[in-house]
Amino acid sequence: MTETKKRILTGDRPTGLLHLGHYVGSLANRVKLQDQYECFFIIADLHTLTTKPQKEEILRLRDNTREMVLDYLACGIDPKKSTIYLQSATPAVYEMNLIFEMLISLNRLTGLPSLKEMAKNAHLDPDNLPFGLIGYPVLQSADILMARANYVPVGKDNEAHIEFARDVARRFNQLYGEVFPMPEAILSETPTLIGTDGKGKMSKSANNSILLSEDPKSLEKKVKGMFTDPNRLRADQPGTTEGNPVFIYHDIFNKNVDEVNDLKIRYREGKVGDVEVKEKLTLALNKFLDPIREKRKHFEKETGLVEEIIYDGTERMNQISQETVKEMRSAMGLSGAWNKISRIARDRKKTMSL
Repeated sequence: MTETKKRILTGDRPTGLLHLGHYVGSLANRVKLQDQYECFFIIADLHTLTTKPQKEEILRLRDNTREMVLDYLACGIDPKKSTIYLQSATPAVYEMNLIFEMLISLNRLTGLPSLKEMAKNAHLDPDNLPFGLIGYPVLQSADILMARANYVPVGKDNEAHIEFARDVARRFNQLYGEVFPMPEAILSETPTLIGTDGKGKMSKSANNSILLSEDPKSLEKKVKGMFTDPNRLRADQPGTTEGNPVFIYHDIFNKNVDEVNDLKIRYREGKVGDVEVKEKLTLALNKFLDPIREKRKHFEKETGLVEEIIYDGTERMNQISQETVKEMRSAMGLSGAWNKISRIARDRKKTMSL
C-alpha cells in the first residue's frame, strides 16, 4: 500500500514580482520539498486587504497574481507536483476564519510582534489598526488548517504565526474533537535575507529588494548602491565582512567559494575596494538569475497557462476544503440543527403537495 504523503502549505500575498528574499526564505525550500510532500501553495489575495483595501489595489491583484505565479514556475515549482490556488476563490476559508475568531483572544493576537512590523511597512497608525490586520493570523491559520497541513515552510520571522495556528488547532480539537493535525514550521537555511540598504530584511515596500526578474542593468545599479562597511572610507582600509550585506549575498549566491574567500581576506586586509567586490557580486547574481529569467520568458509566452494552473489548483483545493468544513461542522454539532430543519421542511413540502 502506498504511504500517504504529509502535506505542506505556504504561499505569498500577490503584491507582484518576487525578490531574492522570497527565494532564500521560502521558494528554494518549496522546490526541494515538492517531491517529498503533497504541497499546496496559496495565492493569499485576501491577506492584501488587511493593508490595502482600496479598489484600485484590488484591481491590481489579477496582474500581480500572474506575475507571482510566473516567478513560481521560473524558480522550479511544478504544478504537476503541487497545487497552486487562489485564496479568495475558496469559500471555506471565510467560514473557517469566522469560527476560529471565536476561539482566540485579542490579547493573544496583539502580542504577535510581526503585526507591528506589518503596520510599519504599510505606513499605518499603530494605534488605529484595521480589525482585519489584527486578525491576520486567524485567517492565516484558516489557510493552514483548511488543507490540514502538517508542515509550513516559513522564514524565521513568521515562526510565531505557525505556533499561533497550532494554538487554534489545539483549541478547536479540545472543544470539539480531533479534527486538525498540529502544523509545524520548516525553516529555510537562510530564513531572512537582509535588504540592499542593510537596514532590515529585503522588502519591496522598503525599496531594498532585488527582484528575481531584475534586468542586468537594474541589477548592476542596485548592487553598486548596496550598503557595505560604514566605517571603511577607503579601499586600503581594513574592512569587516561579518554582517556586511555584500558578503552575505556572496556567501549565498556566489558558487565560486575560492573567489569569495579571497575577497574576504583582501577586504579584511584593506587590499580590495568595494568596486571589485560589488562587480563580482553582480556577475554572481546574474549567473544565478539568468536561468530563472530564461524560464520566466518561456512561460510568459504560453497564453492562458498561468490561469489554467490557478483554476485547476483552486478546484482541487475547494474539494479538499469542503471536506474539512463538513468535518468541522459535524464535530461542532452545527450541521445537526440545519439537517433536522431541512428534513422537516422537505417532508412538509412533500406532504402539502399531495
